[in-house]
Amino acid sequence: MLQPSTLKFLKDLAKNNNKPWFDTNRSRYQDAKADFEIFVGSLLSAFIKFDDSLHHLVAKDCMFRINRDVRFSNDKSPYKTNMAMYASKGGKKAFDCAGYYLHIEPGKCFFAGGIWMPPAPILKTIRQEIDYNFAAFKKILSEKRFANTFGGLSKEGDVLLTRPPKGYEENNPAIAFLKYKSFIASVNFPDEVLTQKDAGKTIAAYGKNLYPFIQYLNHAVADEAGD
Repeated sequence: MLQPSTLKFLKDLAKNNNKPWFDTNRSRYQDAKADFEIFVGSLLSAFIKFDDSLHHLVAKDCMFRINRDVRFSNDKSPYKTNMAMYASKGGKKAFDCAGYYLHIEPGKCFFAGGIWMPPAPILKTIRQEIDYNFAAFKKILSEKRFANTFGGLSKEGDVLLTRPPKGYEENNPAIAFLKYKSFIASVNFPDEVLTQKDAGKTIAAYGKNLYPFIQYLNHAVADEAGD
């Protein structure tokens, strides 16, 4: 579980997103960061029980910096107002494999997983896998635990083509999924989940329900890489 003080720090940061305030409250940030790191470590221990491809990771490998990169952004706020983790076999910066993402932001908490905007060769091989092995893909998405938790693939953001990708026809049975440019499933949850004693168990259950989907995507990626 997370300490309520961690969420309180993020709430206050959202209202005071500037360096003087952050410097004054740096000790609060360090406490929140340490609290989140412990929570991430406990999640990794739980995730490894069903996905041993994560066995080499430690919490710091999965956590993102709170400082924003403002070089190419109109928003010059110096800090993120969330804490987040991404666990995949390739690490938090891997764009060529699927993984698990946890986003902690008061009022906007969610858990998600899959692969976001993969490079063209990876996207091509995922589409090939779905085309060749569509029955298995449909079975994963319709499995009760996945469907009840995530409800299907996310359509948020610019993740869908309006026309079939090159090499596929509109009458392809899998065309609705072949048009995706990202393959993500997500679930929102209230802040209170994180401060309950069984918070780790709840988030780990989300990950376990997502695992067959992650495994399917990474199987396709491994085929592309020749693993």
